[in-house]
Amino acid sequence: MTDAIDAFIDIPGVRNFRDAGGIGALRRGVLYRSGSFHTLTEEGARRLKALGLRTVVDLRSAFELEVWPDLRHGLDHETLHVPTLPADREDDEHPWPEDQAALYPFMARTGGPSIAATVRRLAAPEAVPAVVHCAVGKDRTGLTVAVVQSLLGASEAEITADFLRSNAGLGLLDGPTPYVDETGTERVSRPVSAALLASSLAWIETHHGSVPAYLAPHGITDADLTALRTNLSA
Repeated sequence: MTDAIDAFIDIPGVRNFRDAGGIGALRRGVLYRSGSFHTLTEEGARRLKALGLRTVVDLRSAFELEVWPDLRHGLDHETLHVPTLPADREDDEHPWPEDQAALYPFMARTGGPSIAATVRRLAAPEAVPAVVHCAVGKDRTGLTVAVVQSLLGASEAEITADFLRSNAGLGLLDGPTPYVDETGTERVSRPVSAALLASSLAWIETHHGSVPAYLAPHGITDADLTALRTNLSA
C-alpha cells in the first residue's frame, strides 16, 4: 500500500498533488490526482514535465475554467474537460447540493458520463502519465479516482485510505476552513470522511450492481476495461 507521506509530490502552485497508484494493480507513476493548475508556477511546470505528464483530466465546470483557467508555462499535455457536476454551482435546474452528505450520491448520479470519459482516456497508452483534478482534488476527483482504483482491483480499505489523504493535503485535519469559490462567494471547505465516499459507492452498487455496470450505459465495454487494466497495471 502506498505510504501516506510518499504519495504526496510537491508541485509548486498545485494543491493536494499525489500519486494515486501503489494500491491494487494500479502502478505508481501513471495516474496522479490534485487540485487545479490555475496557480501553477514555472517551477511546478518543470516538475510536472519531469514526471512525463501527457494528459490532464479536468473535472471542473465550464464557469470554473473561465474564471480560473489552468496554467501551462509551456507544458504540451492534452487536456480533457469532462465536468462531473451538471452546469454550474448556481444552475437553477440542477443546483449542486450545499450539504456535503447529499453531494456524494448526487455526484455518483450525475457523474457517470464524466467518469466513463476519464476511464476511456486512461485506457489509451499515449494518455499516461495523467493527472485527474477538480478545484482542490477532494470530492469530484475523489470519486473519479476511487472508481479507477476499484477497476484496478484496489480494496475498499485501500481506496478509502487514499481518499482520506486529501484532509492532510488540504490542511483539513483540524476541521473546516473558509475559502472563496469561483463566483467570489465565501464558503467552507469541509474534511472528507469514509462515510462520504461509501455513500457514492453505495449509490453505484444499489442502482447498477457494480462499477462496470455503472459505466456500461456510457459506452464503456469489457474491451475498454481490459485496455485500462493493461495500461495502468503494475
